[in-house]
Amino acid sequence: MQILRKEVHRVEFTYLGRTGMRVSRLCLGTMNFGPETEEKDAFRIMDAALDAGINFFDTANVYGGAGNRGRTEEIIGRWFAQGGGRRERVVLATKVYNIMEDPYDGPNEMRGLSAYKIRRHLEGSLARLQTDHVELYQMHHVDLNCTWDELWGAFEVAVQSGKIGYVGSSNFAGWHLAVAQSAARERHFLGLVSEQHKYNLLCREPELEVLPSALYHGIGVIPWSPLNSGLLGRNALTRTGQRSARAVDALNRHRGQLESFDKLCKEIGEPQDVIALAWLLHNPAVTAPIIGPRTIEQLEDSLRAVEVKLSDDVMGQLHQIFPGPGKPAPEAYSW
Repeated sequence: MQILRKEVHRVEFTYLGRTGMRVSRLCLGTMNFGPETEEKDAFRIMDAALDAGINFFDTANVYGGAGNRGRTEEIIGRWFAQGGGRRERVVLATKVYNIMEDPYDGPNEMRGLSAYKIRRHLEGSLARLQTDHVELYQMHHVDLNCTWDELWGAFEVAVQSGKIGYVGSSNFAGWHLAVAQSAARERHFLGLVSEQHKYNLLCREPELEVLPSALYHGIGVIPWSPLNSGLLGRNALTRTGQRSARAVDALNRHRGQLESFDKLCKEIGEPQDVIALAWLLHNPAVTAPIIGPRTIEQLEDSLRAVEVKLSDDVMGQLHQIFPGPGKPAPEAYSW
């Protein structure tokens, strides 16, 4: 079974959506920094990621664990504070939407987006990150209570003040992307440049509408949970130790597919997580999957995905194991 490999061992770069900003084809996710990964180890992972060519870092204001929201941004901020060009070399993305346990938010503490909340939570993120700007500021979820006039007005102010470079979304439907871009065009504003979305071999529903809409509107897709909470990882079938009831149920539901996947990966000679990431990178709508390493070793394992190019034969077999909708909407379900 043939797959083509590159000899280059550094991450490639691509443009984020239709912007002129280049980002690495793997995005370093930092959600584990604090709850799962100690600060000193997080520093080592971020240093190693930069050394490997990963310049795209993703975080969110709520990351840090229960009662410690904001802790992950603080860890990144202290890493930046070490200097050495760390901040200058990073394309930094963070998010706004969720509750930050800030008593001063008052009735606006609830989940959502508003000009008030965007301003306050952006200032909070910048302080924790020890920087005066972020390259990409993302809406962590859609808020249908806010008009696009309010949202784009708030983001325009943030862009014009130099506090953010671009605006992204997360967990938007295809039609949300279309409406957002239409409203932005009316204001002569760039609009969304990225959509962060759950997408992997076990979750292919985005191929119906989200990916086609993103491609049409020039929005780069940043897949989160590319390994579907570890089910597509190399240890999914052999892992020992305690699992949550939800994880056990998911494993049992997909066991047949995962066993077939394991067999195929052994024939290819690459571990499951590498193939799962390489499959995502094969899609022209995808800018950069978010990897969330807890250790240096996991980071190094993920880097291999950029080197692996899957043949048409392998892509076909993956489709048989993990069938998607086949076509975008409406062709997928109409005559």
